[in-house]
Amino acid sequence: MCSPEEVALLRLEEVFSATLARVNSLVLQPLLEAAPEPSDPWGRECLQQLHRSSQQLRKVTKESLHSLQERLRHPDSKGLESLLLLHSADCVLQVHLEYIEAYTSCVVVQAFQKAANRRSEYWRGQRKALRQLLAGMSSEGSVGTALVQALGQLLTHHVQQYVLLLLSLGDTVGEHHRTRELVVHAATIFVNLQSFMRQELDQAMATQALWHTLSSRLRDVLCTRTRRLLQDSQDMPMVVTPLRAERVLLFDDALVLLQGHNVHTFDLKLVWVEPGQDGCVFHLLTPEEDFSFCSKDPQGRVVWQWKVTQAVCQALRGKKDFPVLGAGLEPSEPPTSRCGAYTFRAEGRFCQATYEGEWYWGRPHGKGTLKWPDGQNHVGDFCQGLEHGFGIRLVPQAPEDKFDCYKCHWREGGMCGYGICEYSTSEVYKGYFLEGLRHGFGVLESAPQAPQPCRYTGHWERGQKSGYGVEEDSDRGERYIGMWQADQRLGPGVMVTQAGVCYQGTFQADKIVGPGILLSEDDSLYEGTFTRDLTLVGKGKVTFPNGFTLEGSFGSGAGRGLHTQGVLDTAALPPDPSSTCKRQLGLGVFPMESRWQGVYGPFWDFVRAGCPGDLQEALLGFHVQSSRELRKSQEHLCCERMEDILEELLQHREPKALQQYLRKALSNSLHPLGKLLQTLMLTFQATYAGIGANKHLQGLAQEEVKQHAQELWAAYRGLLQVALQRKGQALEEDEDAETRDLQVHRLVLPLMLPSFYSELFTLYLLLHEREDSLYSQGIANLSLFPDTKLLEFLDVQKSLRSIDTARVEGMNTLSPPTPGPLCLKAPVALQGPHTDEQSEIFPRQRQVLPVSHRVSAEDDPSCCSTTVDPREKLEVLERTYGEIEATVSRVLGQEHKLPMDDLLPLLIYVVSRAQIQHLGAEIHLIRDMMDSTHTGGRYDFLLTALESCYEHIQKEDMGLHRLPSRWNSRELW
Repeated sequence: MCSPEEVALLRLEEVFSATLARVNSLVLQPLLEAAPEPSDPWGRECLQQLHRSSQQLRKVTKESLHSLQERLRHPDSKGLESLLLLHSADCVLQVHLEYIEAYTSCVVVQAFQKAANRRSEYWRGQRKALRQLLAGMSSEGSVGTALVQALGQLLTHHVQQYVLLLLSLGDTVGEHHRTRELVVHAATIFVNLQSFMRQELDQAMATQALWHTLSSRLRDVLCTRTRRLLQDSQDMPMVVTPLRAERVLLFDDALVLLQGHNVHTFDLKLVWVEPGQDGCVFHLLTPEEDFSFCSKDPQGRVVWQWKVTQAVCQALRGKKDFPVLGAGLEPSEPPTSRCGAYTFRAEGRFCQATYEGEWYWGRPHGKGTLKWPDGQNHVGDFCQGLEHGFGIRLVPQAPEDKFDCYKCHWREGGMCGYGICEYSTSEVYKGYFLEGLRHGFGVLESAPQAPQPCRYTGHWERGQKSGYGVEEDSDRGERYIGMWQADQRLGPGVMVTQAGVCYQGTFQADKIVGPGILLSEDDSLYEGTFTRDLTLVGKGKVTFPNGFTLEGSFGSGAGRGLHTQGVLDTAALPPDPSSTCKRQLGLGVFPMESRWQGVYGPFWDFVRAGCPGDLQEALLGFHVQSSRELRKSQEHLCCERMEDILEELLQHREPKALQQYLRKALSNSLHPLGKLLQTLMLTFQATYAGIGANKHLQGLAQEEVKQHAQELWAAYRGLLQVALQRKGQALEEDEDAETRDLQVHRLVLPLMLPSFYSELFTLYLLLHEREDSLYSQGIANLSLFPDTKLLEFLDVQKSLRSIDTARVEGMNTLSPPTPGPLCLKAPVALQGPHTDEQSEIFPRQRQVLPVSHRVSAEDDPSCCSTTVDPREKLEVLERTYGEIEATVSRVLGQEHKLPMDDLLPLLIYVVSRAQIQHLGAEIHLIRDMMDSTHTGGRYDFLLTALESCYEHIQKEDMGLHRLPSRWNSRELW
């Protein structure tokens, strides 16, 4: 059984639907047909929106009517929940809100009055029909005003009837009825809609009245169809400082200050109200200005402050509060952090630039994008209104479609910290900045196809090359290693050329001045003055490889070539070839502890600051090796959390665990220690690879590697100290030099040496090329001997030879003393990680004594693996010595300790059969990198024995001319 309220609702919907249809045909359609005026940009658009929303409202009304009719026809099968007004009350509400917005917009821009005036004859003819349609429409007054009142009353009356009938329906439904909640919800919605309509109509009328009080110029600037006035200082006085505005207008989307002919408009989304203020004053913050609002009394201040606060909240939500301002379900206090867009007007770097992104208390803060009219833009992090953190900036250059791209860290508006910059000239800079200028360590590299391709790796100061640096000029085939100032070579420096010539001297304004040292490829030495193109001028002395010297004055002229006047001394004894070719440059000129402080400086600044996570990305990041990779990299750096790094460090302090931790850290470019090592690798390659692979720089390189090992250990201890401080603990007392050196050689050097080994070992190869050549010839000669003859040739102790010879024939029938005839493993580890085929000459297992006396040993894979660790190489040498001594003891049938005189020939025998490549370079590298604590110990003794063996193999009397005349090449085998 249907209730009377449902029947009344049906009649209400029938009447309202019919009325809407007649309003569309008699009012809205004729209004739209009126010719629009150019001076009325909003009227026609508002009427079109009202027409569309009216049609939508009529559609929903008809659907509601249909649901009521179905309910009346089938009361048993259709319950109250089938009514559209109940089950879709929110959707019905939304349609009414759209209609109200369209209607009030027409009121604000006076669309009814203006359109009615344009069709006055039509309205006079339809006045009687309109009075019948729109109750309360009088015969006096303008048609436009009458339409405003009548159309407003039409919707108001309809909603009022909804409320009355729904409330009555709720009373008839039992308290526990399943549909009671739906009825109560619908009634509440339309009660709230009444309040919302009253507020909207009041705001619309106030806004319409405001436009009449303003000049046409101000109306053109301020008037929009959606803007509503919330408060006017003429109604409630308010004084604004420091601007001294004559009038303050608070709209639902903007705060407007009128000052003479000037209009200051502030988007409410970017207005902050300082909370907790008393008295008559409150403060507002905007992106460029801060204001104080002062009212006549505290009550006025409370009203203004509350309305501004609620208007800001409403603007940020993007929808109007329902049912009235400040009564929504959302928080009534606006957030301090928010997003928005703003175009700066004040003079300065940001003038005319538009910022879009995150804000905090009136300042760009967080992620954002800044765009200038000239095409420059910046994307990245901001802090308190300035670029701060990582950011990418594009700066257009004169040629079209050309940009400078800065991927940098910023601090307080300027580039500061690590950055990668690609210039429109195809140059790429990877390094540090300070206040927008290159400062600290950095690498500047031109494109390979540039007219004068070059690469600078070194220190910068205020945008200029200053301090220690390396520059390679590919066009001239030169590399300069030395000091700079103000973009010029100034002070001591070393120049290396592609032709193998190198010289050392003092530079000024990019030119060498005063005396210097010049070394040619054939090891001739010139001491005196010369020009950059290696022309000898002035007084000097030439020392030739054969020991002859030429001292005098040198010069050159057009067509005359080099000429000299001096004394040629041919009486001097020929110098030791090994000394003439091993002269070293740069030693003592560039103190090793100060060469690359630009690399270590940022790391120690980071450590002294306590390793904060926000500075971690700005530390180091030179792991991008090429410009192509740089262009592909969308993100600058990606680091592990510093907290995790420090926590893991504390968990690995025991020696074995520490070694594992350091291995992992140094191999990870995202770890501070790994980043540091990556950067040091880059500097080492920039100095000693390619053109820099010159034997006269070996000492400089060797010093550098040792210094890097010490610095890396100090860096580890710096991180450890920070980790302990975070736990409230302190690092133990400073370690003494002996303990430090021990840790460096045992922990750091073996782990970092592989990163430098290729370039470093190349320098050793070049430096000892002559001795290694003689050694290789000696090995080739000795390889012609059979084993027994070679032992005899080497004057191995006669008792060993006789025992050996006596047991040769019967040895095949004897069981070996260990399971299987294992042979002495050759010390391949001495060779390092060579890649050429000759480096693997030494087999994995090789008979190094006669077959009857093969060495018994446990299979130790480390003996056959290659390594670059000097300590591991010495351990291989020690095992080799042990194998030799054990074999000799077995041959003699008793324990026997070998003196040097007996060890040397046997060691020569082992080395000759091992055929180790570049043994001289290996020995010297081991000696230079060996822990000083081994000096005078067992390792020192064994290495000395190997050095003696190496020298004996080089001697000329080890050649084939010593072979017995009765031996021919067949008998040798």
